[in-house]
Amino acid sequence: MEQPAATPLIAEPKRGKRLTIRNNETMAGWLFVSPMLIGVTILVLLPILATLALSFADWNFVQGWNGIHWIGFDNFSKLLDDPAFTRSVRNNLVFLLAVPAYMIVSMVLAILIDRYVYWKGFFKVAYFMPYISSIVAVAIVWQVLFQPSYGPINEMLKAIGIDNPPMWIADPKFALTSIIMITVWVSIGFNLIIYIAGLQSIPRDLYEAADIDGANAWVKFARITFPLLSPTSFFLLVTGIISSFKVFDIIAVMTQGGPIGSTSLMVWYLYDQAFNNLKIGYSSSVAVVLFLFVLLITAGQWIAQKKWVNY
Repeated sequence: MEQPAATPLIAEPKRGKRLTIRNNETMAGWLFVSPMLIGVTILVLLPILATLALSFADWNFVQGWNGIHWIGFDNFSKLLDDPAFTRSVRNNLVFLLAVPAYMIVSMVLAILIDRYVYWKGFFKVAYFMPYISSIVAVAIVWQVLFQPSYGPINEMLKAIGIDNPPMWIADPKFALTSIIMITVWVSIGFNLIIYIAGLQSIPRDLYEAADIDGANAWVKFARITFPLLSPTSFFLLVTGIISSFKVFDIIAVMTQGGPIGSTSLMVWYLYDQAFNNLKIGYSSSVAVVLFLFVLLITAGQWIAQKKWVNY
């Protein structure tokens, strides 16, 4: 009985050749990502490391590199006794109230526009325009609106019978509140678009089943809409709090931290110490504390989200 012919084996590539191909692919990958890595290293990583190192130094950059004096943790101990710094931290914590304010307004508007409004595209664009507009232009417009003597807002308040309207950004009691109001107005558009996208991802079958069971609008919101929007809310909460610690431009244009430091936030205080007082080491310690604030708050949110975010 004849034996079947043996099938010829396909010769495998040699090990050295496989390693060469793999090395070439690795090199090609590094070449593709190298522009981004170089940019991130030079513009992000090195400044972070330099800031961390300079936070332990007393340095005025006008003196050059020879003017660096290493002082250990003295900058951080000075921060604890600096009333201007503690005021900026307190102002930043108050400024955090803007985040839940514009999130609530945006959620309500998103639900109304998604369910009850026909010209959805028009309202999306209308609310989104302040967010994409130049913050300098927005600040100047609001500076005119808040003008204490003849501004449109105070003129309207006087017309309805309020004899002594607030001085707004000229009054230390109302200046930070005025900045919060502007921030809420600017931020509604972005949050609105994200919430509408989240609403459109909720299956309509759930609402139909709720209607069959006789659920009213509040029950549908509490049991369906809000839980299924919790991942969207968590995303907006994290990004909003991080953004609130980075507010600078609107302060620089409108108040420069005044009056009497009532609108001095941590980033503005950092800028003032670095570029007005030329205290690079001291401002670097402020940057490190700011980073720790954002890191701790963000970590706390990630831990707490397990109890209220439904994926």
